[in-house]
Amino acid sequence: MSESTSAQRWDEARTAFASSIMVDTALSSLAENLDGPEWPGQGKVDSPADYIDFDYNETVAALDERGYPPGTIETLITILQETLAFDDPFGEMVEHSDAAASAENPLLDNMKKLGLPPTFPIRFTTLSSDTLEFCSLEKLETLEAFAVFAQGMSQNVIVGGDFRSLLNALSHIDEQMLARFLPFRPGAKGLHLVESIGGLVRQLRPLEREKLAQRGTEPSASTAGEVAARVGYFAEDRQAIEQKVAEGVPLSRIVMVLQDPAVETLTAKLLEGHVAGAVPEKKKKTGWFSRLFGG
Repeated sequence: MSESTSAQRWDEARTAFASSIMVDTALSSLAENLDGPEWPGQGKVDSPADYIDFDYNETVAALDERGYPPGTIETLITILQETLAFDDPFGEMVEHSDAAASAENPLLDNMKKLGLPPTFPIRFTTLSSDTLEFCSLEKLETLEAFAVFAQGMSQNVIVGGDFRSLLNALSHIDEQMLARFLPFRPGAKGLHLVESIGGLVRQLRPLEREKLAQRGTEPSASTAGEVAARVGYFAEDRQAIEQKVAEGVPLSRIVMVLQDPAVETLTAKLLEGHVAGAVPEKKKKTGWFSRLFGG
């Protein structure tokens, strides 16, 4: 492709992208949600806003200055163009979400079959930070909003990353995949508090997990706030857990549905302060016999 053609494509893309709500989104995040080239600047925080005010030659120079390989501007143009194609039908979808919500929607039907509450907050999922950022930009705050949004996408739009994985899981009722992103228990209907806190534990940074595992330590303020929010959402689940504890079932036994001893221990610790009657338990042996019989 000639330089003049590339320059023209760049001018068209940067002009059109100037009004996009994603102009300040990291290019690595935009690339992740497209089935196209990866942005070579993984770990960098540059966004379209860093380049769209430059002409072609200035952009090439800026990319070179930042250590990008030759030809990166073609990747940049592709990301902007494909994001615009992705963005336009989505914008229209948001404007007409009420009408779309009342239309036949297979995703909503599947959610009903699985017992997934439409109001479940997207922020309580374990989607990647990039996908959560995208959902936030598009104001997709609940599972229902996600399903309505996806239903209204243009058939020509190709999505990637966790967005596509969750969409496929809902479309094909893939319970194992759903459990990766939602506090869902394969083989059972609905969403669950224990799995929600377990998912939060899995998302903690290794250093915070190590610290939380130490006796006498408390979770960070942000983690404590997340736990409280989820306990509040799953009020009925919390009551059911309290009933089991009152009947003599230890919290450590209740969280064994997570099937991961390290995650179970931290999940129980985070729940202790929110479950009446639950008390910190002494550290036990982790062999299969003790896990089976609670000894």
